[in-house]
Amino acid sequence: MNNSDLADTLAAAQGITKADARKYVDGVFAAIADAAAKGDEVSINGFGKFKVKDSPAREGRNPATGETIQIAAAKKLSFAPAKAVKDKLNG
Repeated sequence: MNNSDLADTLAAAQGITKADARKYVDGVFAAIADAAAKGDEVSINGFGKFKVKDSPAREGRNPATGETIQIAAAKKLSFAPAKAVKDKLNG
């Protein structure tokens, strides 16, 4: 399922236009991205949590040459599903 499919499903379920549904879907994802950029945790009740995690700098290897390289520190967005989502996935 992609953004358009999600918007189509929302439009059908709520009786709104596909264009409006697409704006809402894009708005929700933009709000999550903005909060993550600030370092905030986004918790959606019954769905899960989006959390920013720091990945420290580390040493790695170039798989083609075996040469040692430095991998820069980075921030990563992780998702932890809520119990209700886990239960739905596992039957």
